[in-house]
Amino acid sequence: MSSPETGSLRDERAASEVVRHELIHHGAVWDVVSETVAYNDSTEFTREYVDHTGAVAVLALNERDEVLLIKQYRHPVRARAWEIPAGLLDEKGEAPLAAAQRELAEEADLEAARWDLLAEYWTSPGGSNECIRVYLARELSEVPAFDRFDEEADIETRWVSLDDAVAAVLGRRIQNPSTVVGVLSALASRNEGWRSLGEADAPWPRHPKLGDGDW
Repeated sequence: MSSPETGSLRDERAASEVVRHELIHHGAVWDVVSETVAYNDSTEFTREYVDHTGAVAVLALNERDEVLLIKQYRHPVRARAWEIPAGLLDEKGEAPLAAAQRELAEEADLEAARWDLLAEYWTSPGGSNECIRVYLARELSEVPAFDRFDEEADIETRWVSLDDAVAAVLGRRIQNPSTVVGVLSALASRNEGWRSLGEADAPWPRHPKLGDGDW
């Protein structure tokens, strides 16, 4: 059996008609909604999902090929998890790249002179429209420390080699999804000379609120 041509494997946009929309819960950060859709113009079914703002994450890589990880408390899973810096797109009018730059400063006290698009993914497309864009940040320098609160108040930071981060993912020792996607994408991209990287300010057509519908 022959392999498909390079680039031919891709998701396909398919937007079924929504015949009923109901807000089930209005939350502090995101909502839960119920929608009945007319699938293939005939069958109707109802799905409930989290209507999310979307988010950005930052894989910060220094000149020693080390990744910055932060450890913070995540209440739903009752764990202090190792993660790459990340945050919600909850500032009205803020561009995704600007949000990533802000989060890197607020969570890691760092700024970067070089930014590239590393990866994008849907966190749980069967139950949420959350879409996350992962950036690669390089040529790093320190900024004044931010005052942090709540679960960010006792953030722990650690620099680890990209290879050690990959080993921790493959060993199932760290399980934050942006970290898993980020470090594996960085490994694959580094191995091919970073040719897969995209422009940091590229349009984001697959984001449910920022996209224009054209993939």
